[in-house]
Amino acid sequence: MNGKNNIAIGFLTMGFFMVYGFLLIYLRDFAPGKVEWSNAYSMGKHFETRLAHVHGNLFAFLNILIGYFLLRFSNKLKNIKAISWLALSGLLMPLGILSEVYFGLPPILVLIGAITMTVSVVWLGFAFLKMKPLAQL
Repeated sequence: MNGKNNIAIGFLTMGFFMVYGFLLIYLRDFAPGKVEWSNAYSMGKHFETRLAHVHGNLFAFLNILIGYFLLRFSNKLKNIKAISWLALSGLLMPLGILSEVYFGLPPILVLIGAITMTVSVVWLGFAFLKMKPLAQL
C-alpha cells in the first residue's frame, strides 16, 4: 500500500459523510421532532453526529492528501506503508463517534482513530523534514 488506498478510501469515506450530512439536514429541517433536534444543537446526539460529520470529512480529506503525497514521493520517503495504515486507521475516529451515538459503544474507537491519525500526520511531517531537498533529487 503506497497511498492509492488512502485516496480511494478517502473519497469513499468523504462521499459517505456527505450523504450523512443530508441525513442531518433532514433531521434538522424535515423530520418529526425537528424542533427538539434543533434545540439540542450543542449537546447530546445532535452535537455528536455533527462531530462525526465534520471529522469524517476532515479525516477523509487528510487520507486523500496523505495518499497523494505518499504516491508522489514514494521513492523519496521512508515508512510509507506504516504512515498509510495509520492514516486509514484514523477513520476509526468518526466511525467511533457514530458507533457511540447509534449503538452505545464505548469511545475506544474514537481514541484509537484520533491517535493514529495524529501519529500519521506527524510521522509524515518528519519524513518530509528528513527528505533530501527537491533540487538534489
